[in-house]
Amino acid sequence: MSAVGLFCSANDTLPEPFRAAASAFGAGLAARGLTLVYGGSSRGLMGEAARAARAAGGRVVGVMPRHLISRERAAADIDELHLVDSLAERKQRMADLSDLFVALPGGVGTLDEALEMITWFDVGIARKPTLFVDVEGFWRPFATMMAAFGAAGVLRPHLAGAWSILPDVPASLRAVEQALAPEAPIEGRLA
Repeated sequence: MSAVGLFCSANDTLPEPFRAAASAFGAGLAARGLTLVYGGSSRGLMGEAARAARAAGGRVVGVMPRHLISRERAAADIDELHLVDSLAERKQRMADLSDLFVALPGGVGTLDEALEMITWFDVGIARKPTLFVDVEGFWRPFATMMAAFGAAGVLRPHLAGAWSILPDVPASLRAVEQALAPEAPIEGRLA
């Protein structure tokens, strides 16, 4: 079964459109028979996505650093919870378990995780794309920054396949399906 790594906020006070997007994304993965791999929290967008995936009959795998178990409230109602010793180990384990990544709104942790996956794509550690779901224009500043990097010539041309920004959850789910399709072109297919 293919698995999608999800990076997003564990903040419980985010706006309703962000929470609705997380729920729709989790349910959408389950409807497609895809496993959700995420940070293991029962809070915020993480919890919304996991609960929706489970409610729709999907498989959910969490990866939680031990020092965050109480702060992020580790989910108890998921299929697997991998406990790790650090945030770096969380990223590595999520990368090992996932075929590609999706970023919903989140803070510096979400940005760190997504940028690390783009960096790994750049240097050849893992050629797994990261899709950003632009809920309510959340990722537009990131798109502007990346465009500025491109204009300055500091992004290698092959990074065009490393990340993309999609307008909403339905577009991101279609992009996930396309990336995971066995008939995808070699340069767009996941390893």
